[in-house]
Amino acid sequence: MSYKDTINKNIKRVSALVDQKVQKTADGVPLFNWLELSPIDTCNRACTFCPKVDPSIAPNQNLTMPETCYRKMADELKDLSYQGTVMLAGYGEPLLSKNAVDMVRALSPVANTEVTTNGDPLTPGLIGDLIEAGIGKIILSLYDGPHQIDEFTSLFNEAGAPEDVFILRDRWYSVDDEFGVKLTNRAGTVSVGHQPEVQTDKPCYYPHYMMMIDWNGDAFLCTQDWNRRVKSGNVFLTSLLDVWTSSNLRKYRKMLGNGKRGLWPCQGCNAVGTIHGEVHKDAWNEFYGK
Repeated sequence: MSYKDTINKNIKRVSALVDQKVQKTADGVPLFNWLELSPIDTCNRACTFCPKVDPSIAPNQNLTMPETCYRKMADELKDLSYQGTVMLAGYGEPLLSKNAVDMVRALSPVANTEVTTNGDPLTPGLIGDLIEAGIGKIILSLYDGPHQIDEFTSLFNEAGAPEDVFILRDRWYSVDDEFGVKLTNRAGTVSVGHQPEVQTDKPCYYPHYMMMIDWNGDAFLCTQDWNRRVKSGNVFLTSLLDVWTSSNLRKYRKMLGNGKRGLWPCQGCNAVGTIHGEVHKDAWNEFYGK
C-alpha cells in the first residue's frame, strides 16, 4: 500500500466522522462536529513541511492548555449533547503536554476523543493510561522509515492495546513524494515541495464544520492558520457556541462558501477546503436563509 492509499484511507475515515449528518442546536444552528485542540505549543521535531521548522513563524513555547480550559469545554460539549469528534493535535506534539491524559479523561465521556502524534513520547505506560482514560484512536505519523511499523506495533502489543485503537500512517517519504502527506503551504507559511497552486476562487468548508482552539483558549479560523491571523473569540471568555456563531465566522463562512478567498489567510492558502464539510455548508446556507 502506497502513502496515497494511506491518505485516501484517512480521508474516508474522517468523512465517516464528519459528513454523515449535521447536528443542530435547539435553535437550528448547525453545530461543529470536529473540534481540534492544541494541548501544547511545542514539538520535539522540526519537519520541513511544517511551520515549526521556522522559529520566526512557529517558535517552540512550553505553553500548555490549562485544566480549567478543557474542562470548561467538556462541560459545554455535554450541555450540547455533542455528537462529534475532539482531536488533540494543533500546533505542537500533543503528548508532550503533562495534561494530555487528563484531557482525554475529561473529554472522552462527551465526545469521540482522538490524538494525532509523532509517537516519540509513547511508552507502554502512556498508551495504557490513554486507553484507560477513554481514547478513541491514537493516530501515529511515522516519519523515520518502514521499520517503525514493527516497532510501534510491538509497543502497542506490549501495552495490551486493541488493534482498533491505533492507526499507523506512513510519513517517511521524500520531497518527491510530498513527504507522504497531503501537502499544503499552511496558509502561506511554508513553501517546501511541489505545492499546489493557490486558487482564490475555490470554496472552502473548514469553518462550516470545524473549530480550532489554541492552548490559551483562542479560537482560530482553521488548522491551516499557523500565523494565527483570524481569531473569532476565546473559549475562556465566552462559550464554544458563542464563538461558533460569531459574526466573524459568519463572514468567513459566507465568503468561503461562495468560493471567495479574498481575505487573509485564505488568499495565500492552497489547501483543498472541500474534501469534507459540504453538507455542513449547505446547512449553514439554509440557516442563513440563502
